[in-house]
Amino acid sequence: MPSLLRVGLAGLGTVGASVLNRIRLQQAALEETTHRRIVVTGVSARSKAKAASLDLGEATWFDDPIELARSGDIDLFVELMGGSGDPALTAVRHALSSGKAVVTANKALLAAHGMELATLAEERRVPLGFEASVAGGIPVVKTLREGLAGNVIDRVYGILNGTCNYILSRMELEGLGFEQCLAEAQRLGYAEADPTFDIDGFDTAHKLAILSTLAFGTAIAADAIHVEGIRTISLADIRAADELGFRIKLLGVAQRVAGGIESRVHPTMVPKSSAIAQVMGVTNAVTVDADAVRELTLIGPGAGGEATASAVVADIADIARGVRSAPFGRPVAALVPTAPVPLQRHEGGYYIRLNVEDRPGAVAAIAARMAERGISFESIVQRQPFGKAADITPVRAVPVVLITYATTEEVIRQAIEAIMQDGWVTGRPQSIRIERE
Repeated sequence: MPSLLRVGLAGLGTVGASVLNRIRLQQAALEETTHRRIVVTGVSARSKAKAASLDLGEATWFDDPIELARSGDIDLFVELMGGSGDPALTAVRHALSSGKAVVTANKALLAAHGMELATLAEERRVPLGFEASVAGGIPVVKTLREGLAGNVIDRVYGILNGTCNYILSRMELEGLGFEQCLAEAQRLGYAEADPTFDIDGFDTAHKLAILSTLAFGTAIAADAIHVEGIRTISLADIRAADELGFRIKLLGVAQRVAGGIESRVHPTMVPKSSAIAQVMGVTNAVTVDADAVRELTLIGPGAGGEATASAVVADIADIARGVRSAPFGRPVAALVPTAPVPLQRHEGGYYIRLNVEDRPGAVAAIAARMAERGISFESIVQRQPFGKAADITPVRAVPVVLITYATTEEVIRQAIEAIMQDGWVTGRPQSIRIERE
């Protein structure tokens, strides 16, 4: 007779309900592969009324998730409440302290308190699983922690937020503006009523902090990541990228550089021929550059109840089998603090769009300012002027697109500042980094 693994489930939203259902659907198969019977014996959620529509079986209801975490009637605590603070933080602390395994999908919690919780798990000799915290149903945590243990990883990057990828995909494929695509994402449930966390890049940064720790053996440092979102991306940028053979994606990138690990989140132009450029809609993708396998790309659903539940149940199954490993692949004491590498040192090509006053010598003067700082160009394109020939008022500015060869962030910023001071440019310049294969 297989032994019982008693699961306490805190959070019965879309993901929690899917986990409950998936454990029930896969119970026989899970028992065959883990040699344990996995049963949800306790549940908690913010609204008991909403949970009434779910089949909770014989699970005991707990009004307080912290009491569920402390209960002697569970062996494993699954935290699906979200948020970096309470009640999630205190509940997980109590579960680990009382010797219970924990599974969470909460990237914000891990980004803020991952080192503390991993230390507590190690001290109590219990597992802390978080496969579902990054890229939904894609098994990237297991890949980095276990599958690539024999590799030295140089870079990990990817599309880690489905909301942003959906918006940028719709802008390109249907020629719609940012605000219209955002509103549609909210209507379809891909974006929250307050979309700040997604579109300003913070969600991606939390996930990148976790991936960086797994890839490079560094302590989690979410506050060391340079973060930009996609609010400033216009249809003009989308169209220019298309004509130049690129797509714009919001990427999280962490890579080894001289002096440490450079971690950044920002809109990026990627060649259309690259694997990551083919990833459209709400799908996520993670690419790992390593010495033995070279380039490995994992693509799949990055969000949604079923995909995230798949990752949660995978962690539960590993725990049921008795799989044990340090949460971040190495003991916390072995994780190396790393000083953030200023983005000003980042080196690569850049797309720059300027609204240049339609005066003789303007483009030449801008090119001269760039040349003063050693910036050379792959291409300079003067596009159609704003306005129409029939307009009564004369056209005052034309968009000029510059594609540079490799240079540094600091030099680009200095050049743009000098150009702005010269008075040739109106409005806000746009610069987007180019990430080549």
